[in-house]
Amino acid sequence: MRSRLADLLYENAVKTPDKTAIYCDGEEISYKQMANLVSRYSNLLLYLGAEYADHIAIPMNNSIESVALFFTAAELGVCVVPLNPSLPVEAVRTAMLSADVKHVIARKAFYVQCEKNGGIDIPGFAICLDKEYPGTVPFKTIDEMSNFRPEEIHDISGLESLILTMTSGSTGSPKPIDLSQDNKYDRAMAHIRVYNLTKDDRILAATPLYHSLAERLVILPLILGASSILLPRFTPALWLKCAEDLKPTFTIVVSAQLAQIRELLGDSEENRIGSFRSIVSSSALLEPLVKYDLIRILDCEFHEMYGTSEVSTVTDICFQKDKRKKNSVGKPFDEANIRILRNINETTDETDCVCGEVGEIAVKSKLQCKGYYKQEEIMKSSMAGDYFRTGDLGYLDEDGYLYFFGRKKELIITGAVNVYPSDIDTVVGKMPEIKECAAFSYPDERLGEVVALAIVPKEGAEINLHAVKTYCARNLADFQQPHKYFIVDALPRNAMGKLLRMTILDAVRKMNL
Repeated sequence: MRSRLADLLYENAVKTPDKTAIYCDGEEISYKQMANLVSRYSNLLLYLGAEYADHIAIPMNNSIESVALFFTAAELGVCVVPLNPSLPVEAVRTAMLSADVKHVIARKAFYVQCEKNGGIDIPGFAICLDKEYPGTVPFKTIDEMSNFRPEEIHDISGLESLILTMTSGSTGSPKPIDLSQDNKYDRAMAHIRVYNLTKDDRILAATPLYHSLAERLVILPLILGASSILLPRFTPALWLKCAEDLKPTFTIVVSAQLAQIRELLGDSEENRIGSFRSIVSSSALLEPLVKYDLIRILDCEFHEMYGTSEVSTVTDICFQKDKRKKNSVGKPFDEANIRILRNINETTDETDCVCGEVGEIAVKSKLQCKGYYKQEEIMKSSMAGDYFRTGDLGYLDEDGYLYFFGRKKELIITGAVNVYPSDIDTVVGKMPEIKECAAFSYPDERLGEVVALAIVPKEGAEINLHAVKTYCARNLADFQQPHKYFIVDALPRNAMGKLLRMTILDAVRKMNL
């Protein structure tokens, strides 16, 4: 049996050989060229000794070659372990050890950095993607390989691990999320159905390929016969330039990116993104003011989704169709069921909340990953029966719409009262001189912890703390009142732009040393 994902790519290369398969950083290749690249890549890995079920680490930059590797892995039944190339070397070693990495494909800068910090020990081959480096095979060797698809050397069931995606910020003990080829296919097909995608779409990916969102957005168009547009990196200016020049029709965008795009866009320039049929916000709750602004100015379907890397997308809402529910993150995909578990302070409680009651979001989905690689007990402890405990807080309304309240571990419990930091962010963030803000937990001897607030001023604005305190007193409940205020240059975020609320306390403490 051949690989499902690779089969679909090769079939599209026969149907539309000259159609653009993927565009990235000024380079464009057709379906026929992409199929030839996957063939040569497959033959290169076989030539170097890659075997079925081997794990290959790649500190992954966004490139056409990186996308081809996903299909090569599917073809050979090997597993790709994408890594954030900016991780410290010690974190890279930890991640590679947890994922049983045998081979490495990386750029010269990665090998140089590793050599400076004690090196990395792998039993298999190492490929250098650019230039040459001692002890590695230059990627240009691929030019010597055949364009013919290699003969089937092993039965591919589709259940093999295709990608091990590291949990965000894996600098300590990472949890590799184990995604099979069938799982990646099913996730792609669910999104094709929900967003009515066709071979005529031009699908934009603007997040790093070591994250499951970008992986989905480059695999999806190539099995559909559509065209993929991959940004080498994200800046709002680069995104808008891409939208203007390449005319994408669909994308899923990280909410933090959308906020930057909105700021740069301006009301009079919406035609710069007029090619879009649908835009979806993902990865973190979209700030209300940004959301309402985009609903107003976008001339296309505007969606917000909720999900996790473990269970994929869980819910979706189209704001133009569900105007009464614009504070929701939508209703479940057909593949997913949601429970809201009561008693969020006790992880053992598995009773369901009533309608409108906040609890922990638990999801049962046909799109769920295989588990955490070789960490069965951790995965087991994350389950409530057949439901994955997301660690997120929310509630369901009477119509089955989900409302998201943030991470369970970010909940502030002050004087035995639960405070949801996102509620405070939303209210205080409306002040005109504030660019963004984030409430967080601050230790307190009497109450255990109290609410603190980090504030980023708008450029050129000055923050009058007395005015902020007065505003909070008028617009927040007593138990929500911040006890401490900090003016900061920026809020800590990960590579996906997601707020790292749990690290704010350390950041402000260092700032005040």
